Amino acid sequence: MRKYFGTDGIRRIANTELTPELVYKVAKAAGYVFSKHTNHVPTILIGRDTRLSGTLIESAMVAGFLSYGANVKLLGVIPTPAVAYLTRKLKADASVVISASHNTYDFNGIKFFSSKGMKIPDSIEEEIEQVMESDKMQELIAVNDKIGVSE
Repeated sequence: MRKYFGTDGIRRIANTELTPELVYKVAKAAGYVFSKHTNHVPTILIGRDTRLSGTLIESAMVAGFLSYGANVKLLGVIPTPAVAYLTRKLKADASVVISASHNTYDFNGIKFFSSKGMKIPDSIEEEIEQVMESDKMQELIAVNDKIGVSE
């Protein structure tokens, strides 16, 4: 049974259950998993909706990806289908949408897309969770010129 991911990403009450610490950890683990499956430094797009907590979650996510060594392109406020489309168009390795869709304003969430602009497979979500819960997290530290960049 999965601990973090539900049927459509991770959705929780922002800044109490979906904390910056949790988001950072998810991003760092995801950066590692994506790089494992691409055999190069991954580039990840991040888009968000207009919820107040979006910039908080975006900041924690960027920090997690960069601290692993993944690169990030920020899309700002953008509809979910546009993020999926741009993932393919810009040949990104993955993307994230920060949105809780139809949930009430106090919620927010993160949903990953693959390089094909489709929801990542359950097996990749499970792999991210396994890394999050392992001692491997302490080893996933980029230093010097290996730190990712954001644009």
